[in-house]
Amino acid sequence: MAEYKLTLEKREITGKKTKDLRAKGLIPSVVYGGKEPVLLASEYVATEKVLEKAGYHSPIDLDMAGKKHMAIVKDVHVDPVSRKIVNIEFQAISANEVVEATTPIVIVNFEESEASKIYHFALTQSIEELEVKAKPSDLPKDLEIDASALKDVEDKLTIADLKLPKGVELADKELDHEQVVASLYDPAAEAAAREAESEAPEMDAADVPADNGAKPEENAEA
Repeated sequence: MAEYKLTLEKREITGKKTKDLRAKGLIPSVVYGGKEPVLLASEYVATEKVLEKAGYHSPIDLDMAGKKHMAIVKDVHVDPVSRKIVNIEFQAISANEVVEATTPIVIVNFEESEASKIYHFALTQSIEELEVKAKPSDLPKDLEIDASALKDVEDKLTIADLKLPKGVELADKELDHEQVVASLYDPAAEAAAREAESEAPEMDAADVPADNGAKPEENAEA
């Protein structure tokens, strides 16, 4: 049984007419994984709350007009202007099936590191999520990397530093484990460099040496 639950109803409306469903506060959706895709719709606010918690990585128990199936979110289509959800694609899964899911990477304990407490460095994250493989009950909400050992500005966190829970593995077996997930930088040093650059005096054209070492006006008189 999944942690998250969502009730949906079957729909006959398709195509451009689905705007009528959205006008009634419903989100059209489709569930793949059976013999045929199943067309459904669900209440907007309730669906949005479930998606915020489950994301693309946690299984959801779908109550589809009385029939229950476990699924994960395959895709969410969002209106580029209103940013409201216009359609959802679910992938039906079984409890014993190994599935792939997009899982966010969370950096923990950075505040406890020397890099943060003593040197006041900041951390920039370059990889936000990874695909993992696991049975639905083993799918993690996130993947943690412990940053407490960071000290020097050259220190980095890589994929090799990830703590994969039991039963979970990376979907891409060829993935380079030395890829940088997050790295340090010194905000104070960068600010000082920007300030120095802005305060640098502009060179007057008359002070720029010509190719022969003379100033431009000296060349003109020669």
